[in-house]
Amino acid sequence: MAQSSTETDWVSRFADEVIAEAERRAPGKPVVVASGLSPSGPIHLGNLREVMTPHLVADEIRRRGIEVRHVLSWDDYDRYRKVPAGVEGVDESWAQHIGKPLTSVPAPAGSAYGSWAEHFKAAMVESLAELGVEYDPISQTEQYTTGVYREQVLFAMKHRADIDAVLDQYRTKQKPGGKKPQQKQVDEAELEAAEGSGAAAEDDGSSAEGGYFPYKPYCGQCGKDFTKVTAYDDATTELTYVCTEDEFTETVALSEFNRGKLVWKVDWPMRWAYEGVIFEPSGVDHSSPGSSFQVGGQIVHIFGGEQPIGPMYAFVGISGMAKMSSSKGGVPTPADALKIMEPQLLRWLYARRRPNQSFKIAFDQEIQRLYDEWDKLEAKVADGSVLPADAAAHTRAVRTAAGELPRTPRPMPYRTLASVVDITAGHDEQTLRILSDLDPERPLASLDEVRPRLDRAENWITTQVPADQRTLVREEPDTELLASLDDEGRESLRLLLEGLDSHWSLDGLTTLVYGVPKVMAGLEPDAKPTPELKVAQRTFFALLYRLLVTRETGPRLPTLLLAVGADRVRKLLAA
Repeated sequence: MAQSSTETDWVSRFADEVIAEAERRAPGKPVVVASGLSPSGPIHLGNLREVMTPHLVADEIRRRGIEVRHVLSWDDYDRYRKVPAGVEGVDESWAQHIGKPLTSVPAPAGSAYGSWAEHFKAAMVESLAELGVEYDPISQTEQYTTGVYREQVLFAMKHRADIDAVLDQYRTKQKPGGKKPQQKQVDEAELEAAEGSGAAAEDDGSSAEGGYFPYKPYCGQCGKDFTKVTAYDDATTELTYVCTEDEFTETVALSEFNRGKLVWKVDWPMRWAYEGVIFEPSGVDHSSPGSSFQVGGQIVHIFGGEQPIGPMYAFVGISGMAKMSSSKGGVPTPADALKIMEPQLLRWLYARRRPNQSFKIAFDQEIQRLYDEWDKLEAKVADGSVLPADAAAHTRAVRTAAGELPRTPRPMPYRTLASVVDITAGHDEQTLRILSDLDPERPLASLDEVRPRLDRAENWITTQVPADQRTLVREEPDTELLASLDDEGRESLRLLLEGLDSHWSLDGLTTLVYGVPKVMAGLEPDAKPTPELKVAQRTFFALLYRLLVTRETGPRLPTLLLAVGADRVRKLLAA
């Protein structure tokens, strides 16, 4: 049910602010939060913050029993600006479509979808469903082409001088000496990652001749937006435009014409007013002077609305993503992340950091540490020792107002699962045997008990771990290395083999492999480690790795021994 607003997490604080603002602006009406995504290419993990930030706030409001609407505008009527690199089924021939609406551009070759926009929306829609994100989708193509915004378009054209005056305050003017005014520096990579929350780079409709018009038609002949309005009559709504691409000219009645849209810096504030948006974050591409969000804050008043509460969200980085077979130009999407991590973990990464804090999503070995951290958090929640802000982030990760997300019934450590599937190459029967041996008191009845976490770990091993780092267990003993061992080396292997049967569990083998060097030093197996003992243990471990997997490192030895199996361990280690 409702959570206390005294919690120290950022979501509760924004929810308090949004509820209070909604009460002031529109008492008794549903609270409206908004996101905008442009399906101009693969919608990546940076763009996901555009949706997760309002989702988490909306969900908190919903938990408190207040009606809330999360509007997700698909900016699918934006112009197609460029051919993205590395998209399967796309080549340079798609450049011929630059300037058309995204819904009029053909989908990549082999796609099941009818347009470019639908193709890239589909993967995101699927990911959002898996993440438990509830929203009201709005296609901007539908809004414009069916005349939903007709009154707003006519209003904007009528008040174009007022809009132009606002925009003119921010237009970059050339200073003497050819230098432009200083603007806040934003990292180029961040701008690239932020692209997708609307056509931030689109022009604002300014024209050197013929006056200012905040509306851009799509050409009736080529279907592109290389158009310029040359005349408009407020009384009759008669509009004339010319296309610079094919010199096509057309005169239309704007009161009946639906093939065009307001320029972005006017379109966005118009929507705030039309939908009554109270909360909408924006990315770093809207943080500089003259940005769409800043300018929109003034233009929205012309439409009779108010600017939403709009925190800027910071960059989402990627830690060590390997090149996948279906390369997406190196920019991973939510679908890519959900192949290697459960939805709860991905939700947690967005919930635990304030929007203005950047963070990284791990595709490399760091994912194992993240999962360890998550499992420790789950343990603290279970035993009641968790801090309030951490408890809030955990709650937001595992459930929404609609209920709990599906979870792995028996969540074994991710690093253990990854090690096992690495060694077994995904062989189900062998995997079940090894995982059951981890805790012989509670053997697994089926691999379904450890799914979907097991599947995520397997996907990580197969798509993200380079082949030269995969674990290959020896088929035959390294007779040369075994023959070269001194008496101490032989004795340490004998002690290990002698203790296998009585220690055959994860905990037992952990005690055994750490205990052998202690016994060799004349100590008890449970003796406290000394610096000298740690050196001896590292030497012993390196020997075992060389004899089992040809390298001096590998998965944790207890897990490796269980995975290899007692008979094969004896075969490979018998000196």
